[in-house]
Amino acid sequence: MTDASPGPLSIGALRAAVVEGREPPPLQSVARLAAYRWLVVGTVCIGSFMGQVDASMTQVLLPRLEVEFAARLSSVSWVAVAYLLAMASFTPIFGRLADMVGRKLLYTGGFLLFIVGSGLCGFATDLTMLIVFRILQSIGAALLVSNSIAIIVMATGPQEHGRGLGLQSAAQAIGLGVGPAVGGLILDTLGWQWAFWINVPVGLIGLILGWLVLPQTKSLPDTGRFDWQGALLIAPALTAIVMVLNEGHVWGLRSPLLIGCLLFGTVFLALFVRAERRAETPLLDLHLLGKGSFLLGNTANFLSYAVLFGVFFLIPFVLVRIYHDSALAAGLRLSILPVTLGLLAPVGGALFDRFGARAPTCSGMLICIAGLALLYFFLDGTADNLPLVTLALAIFGAGQGLFISPNTSSIMAAAPPEQTGQAGSVLNVVRLIGMSAGIAGASTLFALGLGKTGGSTLDVPTLSLVAASRDVLLLLGGLTLLAGLISLIRPGHRKAHRTDLGRHMTA
Repeated sequence: MTDASPGPLSIGALRAAVVEGREPPPLQSVARLAAYRWLVVGTVCIGSFMGQVDASMTQVLLPRLEVEFAARLSSVSWVAVAYLLAMASFTPIFGRLADMVGRKLLYTGGFLLFIVGSGLCGFATDLTMLIVFRILQSIGAALLVSNSIAIIVMATGPQEHGRGLGLQSAAQAIGLGVGPAVGGLILDTLGWQWAFWINVPVGLIGLILGWLVLPQTKSLPDTGRFDWQGALLIAPALTAIVMVLNEGHVWGLRSPLLIGCLLFGTVFLALFVRAERRAETPLLDLHLLGKGSFLLGNTANFLSYAVLFGVFFLIPFVLVRIYHDSALAAGLRLSILPVTLGLLAPVGGALFDRFGARAPTCSGMLICIAGLALLYFFLDGTADNLPLVTLALAIFGAGQGLFISPNTSSIMAAAPPEQTGQAGSVLNVVRLIGMSAGIAGASTLFALGLGKTGGSTLDVPTLSLVAASRDVLLLLGGLTLLAGLISLIRPGHRKAHRTDLGRHMTA
């Protein structure tokens, strides 16, 4: 795709991009720099940091939105669930399109959509409008996710892939760690709208740097026809199924809405599976799930992220409603979870290299169970036990950190080398569906535990909130135990394909 295109600062370059879909070259004064490839990596890291800040900040925001919009839990949870569902639906679509039309325009377009979606979220006047704008924001995030790893690999040499992906992982860990604290500070000082508006200046920096710094796509693989059937079926199938999980307790077991959604989701999911198995170049190669170690690894992947985001959903409500923390205090306490996760993730990777997947993944899930058990016993509403609740979050985060990296490495090692791209796509979608299911399941059980309050945590007695929270922790503990058992019985892999290990990360 490289040609004599006008420079990125010219009107001609903008016209060629909009009208013809031609990628502009990078600014020549930048491209000639010896450290140019690291400027490309840094530009991608901005998107990775921004996406993780937004993802973790949203969890702290949910209790405030419940008050602002006088909404029930099942409705508020869609602010997070809709975002993750849209990402799960669009990430494989954009990954395939990038192989066909190039990556630079799609990546910079992702920044633009994320900025627009974030700005509109702050102007939302009701919850439905906010959820719609979150979907728009998520489509932008999906454009970033589906292209970030490939751009880093394209810009760096074979011996530098690991370093480039490591820098991106560091940016993600920092964003995930600071997000709750930043969100809490914004809520206490500026208002909930600024939790979205803060993305705009960061996104603008990423957009400008992406336009000026990112290289043109040098060559496009011969990827065959685009899988339109799969693209049209995946979103309604996933949405209908998660709606059953998230809204079923509101509709009732005999509700026509519940039965209709369940039938709709089942039919569309079956059609999607059929389409993918027949497609010449599918969005998701489901034949990979026929490999036992790949299937078991992804099942554990689904469960671990469901538990992680179930905790992310529950704890802000616990800290704000039960312990009466300010938004900033709640955000600082919640930050301990992603911080310990990020610190232990390299340890998990090192253990995988030495011992294989079974030992670190099983150990990680055992540590998570210990953290959830501490939460269950010490989450009682008394101020004296609040430090132990914080310690339990740290222990849970450490367990997740030990688990995620070796589990991902094992999944990638189970796939044939020529299918690492498809394996990464399947892993990404499973992870995002796990996040959605975790939030939806935690929201449903929490609301059911509150009894006849209309699914709201407002003006609920502390004892009722504690009992409902413990119900959720029991569910999450059971899922964690199942993930640990799966990790115990599956075959272990000691080596993975380094250039593809970053495919599981979010942007």
